[in-house]
Amino acid sequence: MFTTITIGVTTGTSPVAHDITVECAAFLNDKAPGRDGLLNIFVPHATAGVAIMETGAHSDDDLLTALEDLLPTDDRWRHRHGSPGHGRDHVVPAFISPHATLPVVAGRIALGTWQSVVLVDTNGDNPQRTVRLSFLG
Repeated sequence: MFTTITIGVTTGTSPVAHDITVECAAFLNDKAPGRDGLLNIFVPHATAGVAIMETGAHSDDDLLTALEDLLPTDDRWRHRHGSPGHGRDHVVPAFISPHATLPVVAGRIALGTWQSVVLVDTNGDNPQRTVRLSFLG
């Protein structure tokens, strides 16, 4: 069985690590209740990624700070359209992949205790994102 949907996520105009675990769980509950398989989360954008990480204990803020330290928003980037420093947003998916594939057991994502599925978006020029959720099982 293969099924897929897209969801819209509003990320806003500032860098964000947006937790989409609830949306992923709702998709599985609706389309794959009780089933085993794989969940693929894909962000079809050149400036966003998907991370599996802890949220709620400021780890998400730490990630955004680390990205700013590693990839500063300044004028060093050759890719220059959009807001100042926007070129770094196009480099982010090389560090935070635009997809993740996770095991699903009995209809639930097999995440660790503190893990969440997070949409990482540093591009304030595009506050509306699409995420494709696909289940194979």
